[in-house]
Amino acid sequence: MDPSGDERDARFAAQLGLHFRNPALLRVALTHRSVLNDWPAAGEGLVPAQSNERLEFLGDALLGAIAAEYLYDRYLDADEGTLTRRRVALVRAETLVRWAREIGMADALYLGSGERISEGTRDRMLAGAFEALVGAIALDRGTRTARGFLRTFLARDAPLVVAGETDENPKGRLQELAQERYQLSPAYETLPTSGPDHARIFTAAVSLGERALGSGSGPSKREAEQVAAREALATLRREEEESAKPRRITAVATKRRKRGTT
Repeated sequence: MDPSGDERDARFAAQLGLHFRNPALLRVALTHRSVLNDWPAAGEGLVPAQSNERLEFLGDALLGAIAAEYLYDRYLDADEGTLTRRRVALVRAETLVRWAREIGMADALYLGSGERISEGTRDRMLAGAFEALVGAIALDRGTRTARGFLRTFLARDAPLVVAGETDENPKGRLQELAQERYQLSPAYETLPTSGPDHARIFTAAVSLGERALGSGSGPSKREAEQVAAREALATLRREEEESAKPRRITAVATKRRKRGTT
């Protein structure tokens, strides 16, 4: 057993506002498969020798279902195609990575001691671990608790996804914004297609410099790039809103001080 690991897991659960009846589930959710190469570091007395991949499978399915349910209840006028696009945009990998970082998962993961991790690899680990955490919460506390855990993220980010849909020409708007703000042009990459020959699904990713901003899928390359651009715009809007918060707080404080001196 690994007391320091137990305490670390308990602190992580506490900051999420959760208490796991079975702490082993949380440990497995946080355990990347690379740790199995030097298992004692993960606390073999507490947890069976398994990684978070099975929980990731479960959490992925639950996350999609919970997001679909939220969107179905929230946007009553949206048709099936619109709801599908919003669900895909809302729970894409880049979003899961951001959510994982927000709750401190980067410091909570158990990784193999010899693992050399690039930024892209770490992001994939975080996205998978977040899905695994959702699966662990559902198994330990029930799907109702898992739904409540996700609702804060969904309620905050769903309007941003919808706002990104208002751009009639998202590729053109992204080009303008990128040139105006960063003096760069977006770069699009076509990813492997999927689906049967008669109904191929194209996927594209868009980046700005070295930074990935969004991805999207559609029945054509053009549509996939438009969806990717729309996601990129939502990402940039969200960042702009976050960066504006300290300025708004400072402005309010300044106004209050001025009132106090008059």
